[in-house]
Amino acid sequence: MDALDILRDAATRPIDSLRSIADRITPANLNRHPAGHDNSIAWLLWHTGRELDVQLAHLTGDDEVWRAQGFRERSGLGATGDPVGYGHSPEEARAIAVDDAAVLIDYVAACTDALLAYLDTLSEADLDDVVDRHWDPPVTRGVRLVSVIDDAAQHIAQAAYVVGMPADTP
Repeated sequence: MDALDILRDAATRPIDSLRSIADRITPANLNRHPAGHDNSIAWLLWHTGRELDVQLAHLTGDDEVWRAQGFRERSGLGATGDPVGYGHSPEEARAIAVDDAAVLIDYVAACTDALLAYLDTLSEADLDDVVDRHWDPPVTRGVRLVSVIDDAAQHIAQAAYVVGMPADTP
């Protein structure tokens, strides 16, 4: 197994986890804000897709899946959904609300497919290319890919945690 095989395996884990909880994401819990937290399940799923999508588009030079595959319109979020969500104000985070989780699940799946397709174009040597000099040390392609996959896994795990909460949790 080489580094690209490991990245391919890791890249599928967030969407596999999301699919395992998809039937428990209901209209009642999708836009719920347990304990008054600003990030709902809808926000977590949307952000997972956006961070995968935006960072991948920077690496590939391709258009974002968000627009290219019509998720901007399908989600009903329009321009509200264009940012990535880092640094969202409470009001901005709460504005990420959708009627049906399926569009967000489909978005994360499409972004995962794009990530896997991109990984298929790389060699192991490509993982050492510096892609961001704004950090010390500069960020390589491999480190960026690990970071993106890790972020997706964390947010899907957060969504799974919220899905598992009793409905009467304040």
